[in-house]
Order: sequence, then C-alpha cells, then structure tokens
Amino acid sequence: MSEQPKLRRRVAEAAEAVLRKQKFVAPVDVLVGLRWLPAAAVEDWRRGRPGALADRLPVDTAKALAALEHLSDWARERGLQASEATYLAGTRDRRPLVFAENEALQRIFRIHWVSTDLSDKQREKLEARQNQAPDLVVMMSLNDSACDSCGIQLPASEFHYEEEGRWLCLSCADFDHLVFLPSGNAALSRRAKKESTLAVLVTRFNKRRKRFERQGILVEEAALERAEAQCLADEDVRARRRERDAVRRAAQDVEFQAAMAAEIRRLFPGCAQERAQAIAAHAGTRGSGRVGRSAAGRALDEEAVRLAVIASIRHEDTDYDAMLMAGVPRAEARERIRGDIDRVLARWETP
Repeated sequence: MSEQPKLRRRVAEAAEAVLRKQKFVAPVDVLVGLRWLPAAAVEDWRRGRPGALADRLPVDTAKALAALEHLSDWARERGLQASEATYLAGTRDRRPLVFAENEALQRIFRIHWVSTDLSDKQREKLEARQNQAPDLVVMMSLNDSACDSCGIQLPASEFHYEEEGRWLCLSCADFDHLVFLPSGNAALSRRAKKESTLAVLVTRFNKRRKRFERQGILVEEAALERAEAQCLADEDVRARRRERDAVRRAAQDVEFQAAMAAEIRRLFPGCAQERAQAIAAHAGTRGSGRVGRSAAGRALDEEAVRLAVIASIRHEDTDYDAMLMAGVPRAEARERIRGDIDRVLARWETP
C-alpha cells in the first residue's frame, strides 16, 4: 500500500471518530487522532505558549498539508459544511494563535467541518464557542516554588499564573482580589462566572492520569454572593431538574453499556455474553475515569474496547492483583502476565 492511500484512510478513520463524538471535525482533533500531536501540546498552545503548533508535528509541512487536504476531501464527500474558526490564545491579550508559518497550512487548519444534522441555532452556538478564547488559567503547584516577579515563596498547592514563561503569584498577576470557588456545584460556578467581570479557571496536574484537572474558579466576591442568592431562590426547581436528569442519564448508561457489550461480543465472539456485560458495566461506570468513559470509549473505538477487555482479563483471569499485593513492581507484574492475557484474547477471538 502506497503512502497516500494509507494516510487518506488514517485521516478518514480519525475524522469519523471525531464526528461521532462532537458533530464537527477540527483539523487539530484529527492531528491528535493520528497521534501526530499530544493533547497536552495542543492545550499548551491554546493557553498561549510561544511557537507555532506545527513545529511540534513529527512530519514535514508537505505531509501535514496532505493530511489536511485529505480531511477536506473526506468532509466534502460526507456533505459537511465548512466553517472558518479563529484560534485565540488563553492569555490576557487574547492574541491570534499561529498554527504554522506556511500560509497554505495555516489557512486550511482554520477550516472546521460541521455536520448538517445541526440546526441553524446549534451551528451558531458552535461557531461562537469555536471562536472564543480559552479561559484564563491558574494552576495549583505540586511542589514548593517562588514567584518569578516578587520572589515570594509559594508552598505546594498555592495558585500561580504563567505569563510569558514566568510564574507569578496571584498578587503579581493581579488576581489577588478574587476568591476561590471549588468545583462541585455546577449551577453556582456557572452563575458566579457569568456575574464576575473577571473569572479564572483553577487546575491541578494529576500525575496518575497525566492530565490537568479542574479544581474550581476564581471570581469576584460580590459576584459569588449574587450567584449564591440566585441559587437559593430556585433550589427547588433545580432539585426537580436534577432528579429528571438522573433518570435520563441512567437510561443513557444502560443503552451505552448494552452497545459496548455488543461491540465486545463482535470483536471477541468467544467471550461469554455475561462476561461481556460485566466488562461493559465496569468500564462504562459514570464518573469512574475508566476507559469506557473516555471519549474513545463512548465512541466505541475498537482500541478503547480492546483495552477495556484487557483490563478485565488482567484483574479477573491472572495473578496480577496478587503480584501487586506481594510488592511486585507494576511494570514487572504486567510483563509476567502478558502471555496469560494473550492466551485469553486468542481464545475469545475465536467464535
């Protein structure tokens, strides 16, 4: 198989997965799907880290341009509508971001492809969201550090803000007049952010999951007080809505787990129906952070389903957990059971 047809197929597969998940396809999502860009690099770029994002690609300009042209061809064949997006940095100046110095690559990168299933109103809301700059972000430090401006020592878990490569305390960043609202109350957070002239997202890096996770927001104290008053005024209405939403989500979970179990049986026909259902229920538990709740898992991506099956075999059909309890390092334990997993997979792949 020549390089171009192979690349065209990979682009189409990545684009289809993105479209199933969010009803539109952005070139940056396809580049992540091709594993040419890590999601963390895209996040850094959106936050305003200097440099063109294309410089982080493992391929040259010609191949990157060919991939995005394949995306355009695929989108037109699928009847998707083109929509130009403006990428703005998550910095105070909201400056335009540069994907590539190459004009053709920069131009085609800004074209998003939108499903015709969306209504005009949904399309307008989507385009507005795509052209909106990311939130300003402060981070909770994992270790003791110091402000690069005033030199004050910041203990672990204190907030700091990155600006032009320098880490600043809240005072030097001019955020010290804001108060911290922890995550946990979506209505209060949403209203406080809307009421506040200035709002800043607070994140913390999760070493185990290797990603930044939202911890809350910084908002003006008066805005928080107004938001609290609004929430108290309609608490009964929102409680009833939460009950209805819980019933709806439970029904969605049942449907998703049934679909995942069916996909497990398709990929592994030798896996018993009861076992497939148990794997799907475990991997797809809401709020678990397991592979079934990932974007790829919800899209029933074959690799995500396979990973869920392997995880089940690892814990249910091998001595892996006993090895960990005995003090065997995780990497070594996984290497020891590799053959056991392969044998079960081979058996399940046979009808």
